[in-house]
Amino acid sequence: MKRLVIILALLAPWPAFADIVVIVNAANPVQKMTSDEVAALYLARSRTFSTGEFALVFDQPRDSALRQQFFKLVANMAIGQVNTYWSRLMFSGQEMPPQVLPNEQAVIDIVRRNPGAIGYVSTPPKEASVRAVLQIKE
Repeated sequence: MKRLVIILALLAPWPAFADIVVIVNAANPVQKMTSDEVAALYLARSRTFSTGEFALVFDQPRDSALRQQFFKLVANMAIGQVNTYWSRLMFSGQEMPPQVLPNEQAVIDIVRRNPGAIGYVSTPPKEASVRAVLQIKE
């Protein structure tokens, strides 16, 4: 029985994570961003793009696997660390976390409508109204 469990565990598919694509509105003058620049925006260490334009930062749902992967790859933080970080900042009245949207399509839609918006999705969007500024490979 023990061998069967081990064999089944080895045969079970590992969770597959897609790349993460950071997107901005096509009218945004920023062409490329680094992981550090993106992390600074998502952790409220910066409020502006490199051009000086104010950034409207949008996040995936709190329980999203994509969000978990994003913060691990961009900020080298586990989701528990991220939640603790934001709890501390909110309690002190310093900052508010990025606005959470219900799904990837909602992120694409709001970035399409707001020139200063930034978000992340799992696949490069096909819409010409948004542009990828960073693709993070796992």
